[in-house]
Amino acid sequence: MEKHQSGGEALQRAVLEHLIHTAKDTEYGREHGFATTKGYEDFVRYNPVNTYEELKVQIDRMRQGEKNVLWPGRVKWYAKSSGTTNDKSKFIPVSQEGLQKIHYAGGFDSVALYLRNNPNSRLFDGRALILGGSHAPNYNLPGSLVGDLSAILIENINPLANLVRVPKKETALLADFEIKRERIAREAMNKNVTNISGVPSWMLSVLNCMMEITGKTHLEEVWPNLEVFFHGGVAFTPYRKQYEQLITSPNMHYMETYNASEGFFGLQDDPADKAMLLMLDYGVFYEFLEIRNEKLEMRNAFGEDHSSYNKIVPLWGVEKDKNYAMLISTSCGLWRYMIGDTIRFTSTNPYKFVISGRTKSFINAFGEELIVDNAEQGLAYACEQTGAEVLEYTAAPVFMDANAKCRHQWLIEFSRAPEDLQRFARLLDRKLQEVNSDYEAKRYKDITLQPLEIIEARKGLFNDWLKQRGKLGGQHKVPRLSNTREHIEQLLQLNVK
Repeated sequence: MEKHQSGGEALQRAVLEHLIHTAKDTEYGREHGFATTKGYEDFVRYNPVNTYEELKVQIDRMRQGEKNVLWPGRVKWYAKSSGTTNDKSKFIPVSQEGLQKIHYAGGFDSVALYLRNNPNSRLFDGRALILGGSHAPNYNLPGSLVGDLSAILIENINPLANLVRVPKKETALLADFEIKRERIAREAMNKNVTNISGVPSWMLSVLNCMMEITGKTHLEEVWPNLEVFFHGGVAFTPYRKQYEQLITSPNMHYMETYNASEGFFGLQDDPADKAMLLMLDYGVFYEFLEIRNEKLEMRNAFGEDHSSYNKIVPLWGVEKDKNYAMLISTSCGLWRYMIGDTIRFTSTNPYKFVISGRTKSFINAFGEELIVDNAEQGLAYACEQTGAEVLEYTAAPVFMDANAKCRHQWLIEFSRAPEDLQRFARLLDRKLQEVNSDYEAKRYKDITLQPLEIIEARKGLFNDWLKQRGKLGGQHKVPRLSNTREHIEQLLQLNVK
């Protein structure tokens, strides 16, 4: 008797069938037997899990203009993303089908879901401020571009959309964020902006610049009809209080989106629920690698031997409240690709999830297994108790100091510093122990881990560090947690007040 398929399973199996059929005559499809692949079980049997390292040679050939490598035809656009261990940047292919049926589809559905929840919206009475990055020619090939995904989206958007968006295209695509920030502010401040979209950290920088130029205190004094911020890219929690102070209107809404260089994956469909709805029909087939505690380090995400992974399941095999690393196969030519994010399902009917961290953004130097989700909860609690506001942060282990003591070291840039930094540190430490039993065990009687240390960062430290690395603006992010001291040492050297 044939097993009954849920709606989600049926959608995902149809997506996989489409991807395999479409790519069967590509080089990758021929090498992995797509023409004779019958369903998910065959697909898993003949296709390895990939990181960027496994696909970068093929991707570079595609960038050089080769056709039919990972996806049919010639792929002209490449989203530049933060690099791997061996490369400064990754270049994620964005096919025409992926652009339309993944990225733009996510944008359309964002608006549709928002309007469903807010039927009296006047969204289309005004302009949209869309914050984007920049792009450049790709190997000087005609019509081929490489750059931030947001810049690729702006470059290819229907020209009619430019009538209802700000800033003008030339400004939106400027590479120098410091120049762009002021130009955006000046172009947008006299427009009737009803909605804004972008990464919270960079959008806040633009809005603060506009406040300085206009001399206003609250954003609704500039844009009285502003009603929604579509945000994504980084966790919103550290920035929420700053936005609520800047925008005091009771009519303001916030909607989280999960859009990355590799695809558009999730949307917050319920304002009262921070979990996002997994988008199942965008040309993305999902798989999930269960992260068990003893395997959190995963040796560059999952080890050298691809056959020794923890359990990998398709969508219909996931369970609530487990941490999973996400694998995707897409209509941009990524196959069983480890995206680097970890998620946790809060519901399987419908499939809803929260982002819990990154496969390479954690601290497990002493068996404490601290992930970004723990850090965000801890900081939110410490801020709530002290009235502090965190702008940016990073944390790393101190393996052994002069007194042979081990601890976590946090470098935090506050937009509002706590009156008592030591109390803030104690509250953070207490909450981390509450939400992470492994951390709690390692902190027991200070035997393995000493109390955490907080160093206050000077104003603008993280922006200066990103600028130094050529990563200011766009979709670039500060690494929150690291198992090494590489990033924090660079930042500490710059932290001269």
